[in-house]
Amino acid sequence: MELVLVVVVVALALGFDYTNGFHDAANAIATSVSTRALTPRAALLMAAFFNLVGALLGTEVATTIAEEIIDIGSVDAHEALVVVLAALVGAITWNLITWRLGLPSSSTHAIIGGLTGAGLASGVTVFWTSIWDKVVLPMVFSPIIGFFGAFAVMVGVLWLFRNAAPAKTFRRFRIAQTASAAGMALGHGLQDAQKTMGVILLALVAGGYHPDDGDIPLWVKISAATAISLGTYSGGWRIMRTLGRRIIELDPARGFVAETVSAVVLYVNAFALHAPVSTTHTITSAVMGVGATKRVSAVRWGVAKSIGAAWVMTIPAAALVAAVMYWILWPILR
Repeated sequence: MELVLVVVVVALALGFDYTNGFHDAANAIATSVSTRALTPRAALLMAAFFNLVGALLGTEVATTIAEEIIDIGSVDAHEALVVVLAALVGAITWNLITWRLGLPSSSTHAIIGGLTGAGLASGVTVFWTSIWDKVVLPMVFSPIIGFFGAFAVMVGVLWLFRNAAPAKTFRRFRIAQTASAAGMALGHGLQDAQKTMGVILLALVAGGYHPDDGDIPLWVKISAATAISLGTYSGGWRIMRTLGRRIIELDPARGFVAETVSAVVLYVNAFALHAPVSTTHTITSAVMGVGATKRVSAVRWGVAKSIGAAWVMTIPAAALVAAVMYWILWPILR
């Protein structure tokens, strides 16, 4: 029975990874597409490739997800697998709801909310200190840094190019956006694919198919990287429209700055802090930051308010669905 559950959990985790790809594809390419720096198809191909590369660059975030959210070692293998299964259902459900509504919510916080909710429902130990340090604080500060960092850099760019010909400058920034979009896609793979690796590792450890202190198997890295890349290539047009056009009408310079600042925030959190931050929150706040340099009213704050509501709701909503799924699944599968 454990083997069957492990297979189901791994398959569902890769399904979550796929939904993460099409849900968050807009993170990497919406700004480039909206400024016409890249065509939608070329942008998707590039984002899929760099998601794949980014997913193979490290394992720090995956380790955080696998070891520092809940303690599945406090229950037997069978129940631990049901906990992870319920967490995935909660995360996928919230991803699909927000995708249908066109809201760029966080897949990162969906899976963390799912793990927390299923953990609470099952009575396993939840590492609240780690969640505070590695999830809550980055969740608060990454968007703030993204907003004010993008605002400050954009002010600098405007001053630096204040006497340049607009048409020629915009052409150059369109070219530069190819690099910044690639950097953003790399950061997305580095962050989001690793979260799926962490969930699969949880399942393998729970089922007794991997040691607690073992390295992440190569097949887990490759399968997670491939799933998120395929999901990215399948698109995510609803969210792309929200991020690329409904918040602010972007020009190439602002698109380049938003992507560059967001990528830096993702790299610092992945490599230095090992924190699973939201690519969605980071790029959205950066887009608002560069937009605010036009004038405060240029940002469509009503749309931003709807996005903010989705951000706040993500962890508790995914946690609630995961908890309900655990209460349904455990009597059936025990």
